[in-house]
Amino acid sequence: MQLDIDIEDWLEGDWEAIAARAGRAAGEGEPLLANPRLIASLLFTSDAEVHTLNREWRERDKATNVLSFPMLQRGELESLGPDGPPAMLGDIALAYETCAREAADKGVPLEHHAAHLIVHGLLHLAGHDHVNSDEEAEQMEALETAILAKLGIADPYGA
Repeated sequence: MQLDIDIEDWLEGDWEAIAARAGRAAGEGEPLLANPRLIASLLFTSDAEVHTLNREWRERDKATNVLSFPMLQRGELESLGPDGPPAMLGDIALAYETCAREAADKGVPLEHHAAHLIVHGLLHLAGHDHVNSDEEAEQMEALETAILAKLGIADPYGA
């Protein structure tokens, strides 16, 4: 998978390298994300921009830490072979102020929290969810935790 990264309104940091590492680890943990044809866009932006996106596309009038906009269904990903033209997996947007505040509240480095949210967003693009059932939420959290462990990042769910 290739990440198309755009950095707006995030303070200094090696966000491209962090995103690349998170993307590689996500592909190791969720093989569907390792398809070389896939492209995902990743926007590091402000709370105001994420608030606008959330209101316009999700009808939720508030900022949030991460938004994911999948462009392929899981079944399409499962049948997508490694050869052929590029395929757009979807878009992810991270909100700086919310991410920074959450990292501070949890007492974790912003880089770790951002990596977690990138992995979380990529798993959403791969068809994982945590809203429909407790079982799905537990499976997604376990997958996130395993992927983050490969990056040397502690379990964000505190288990």
